[in-house]
Amino acid sequence: MQEHIIIECTEARKEGKPASRYLTTRNKKTVTERIEKKKYNPHLKRHTVHKEIK
Repeated sequence: MQEHIIIECTEARKEGKPASRYLTTRNKKTVTERIEKKKYNPHLKRHTVHKEIK
């Protein structure tokens, strides 16, 4: 069963910039831990680590 989740940038708040967010999906049965992906943050103009939020 696919579940929609939101991932948010972890580095932007440290630098005082707005955090970028992405909407993605994960399989709830096979992936039980929180998702962590490298995505582009347009405010920082580089790829950063994005972690799942509630």
